[in-house]
Amino acid sequence: MSTNLLSTPDAIGFGGVVQEYLWNWENQQLRVVYETLGKGSPLLLLPAFSTVSTRTEMGELARLLAPHFQVVAVDWPGFGESSRPNLDYKPALYHQFLADFVKSVFNTAITVIAAGHAASYALQLAIREPAVFSRILLLAPTWRGPLPTMGASQKIAGTVRELVRSPLVGQALYKLNTTPSFLSFMYRRHVFTDAARLTPSFIEKKWQTTQQPGARFASAAFVTGNLDAVHEQSDFLALVQSLTVPLMVVIGESSPSKSREEMDALAALPGVRSAVIPGSLGLHEEYPAVVLEAVQDFLLSP
Repeated sequence: MSTNLLSTPDAIGFGGVVQEYLWNWENQQLRVVYETLGKGSPLLLLPAFSTVSTRTEMGELARLLAPHFQVVAVDWPGFGESSRPNLDYKPALYHQFLADFVKSVFNTAITVIAAGHAASYALQLAIREPAVFSRILLLAPTWRGPLPTMGASQKIAGTVRELVRSPLVGQALYKLNTTPSFLSFMYRRHVFTDAARLTPSFIEKKWQTTQQPGARFASAAFVTGNLDAVHEQSDFLALVQSLTVPLMVVIGESSPSKSREEMDALAALPGVRSAVIPGSLGLHEEYPAVVLEAVQDFLLSP
């Protein structure tokens, strides 16, 4: 079903070897881009789903981990440098992708670090295939998309999703919601805590990510909750309670209130290690050195 293709010099990543993974979904081949850095035991970095999702948001953390691990960071299908075709982006696609990617790229149990919405997918794979991961680290984990979090019904969210997917109106709506000024506003509100980091060049790079052909399709699925792998907090917590591998959660002290409540409930479960550090939903990109300091004992312990 899947094929490892080639290695190319890195152009816009974080200094590793950039590779292509060809993956088939419903008779369509997708090009998935991933990057490898360092030597040692394997570690997979899964970036958060978002309109600006890309493996490079994990880049500095990858460099900090590279002396200890062979770090692999991937662009999810529909995001980053990976293919962005007009597909029905839904949990089944990402569940299958993650399972196939791990089987293709790794030949031993690995450590996985999942940010944001990637948490549910990592947890569900760990439960279905317990031998895949040796330990799991969740960074600012979430399970509910932005519109459902704001209280939008499934009907309203579905209407918005179809509008954004439509050819003319959809592209116009998407452009309005990905202007540099709007991206900066969203970063200040939910993602970063230090506005000084939101330089024009930083926002320009994020904006460029949103302007790739087909970018609106997977983004619309995420924003409207169509990538929510679970739909109730109890289901999310049940995933953790079913785990058989060590788990740690890192929480940003300035996370949005609803998200913070969900993270705290997760951290309160028996057997879950946790740490609260500066930052919000983008803590892995804003404070990578602080993240590493908080988790190194968990990651490097025998």
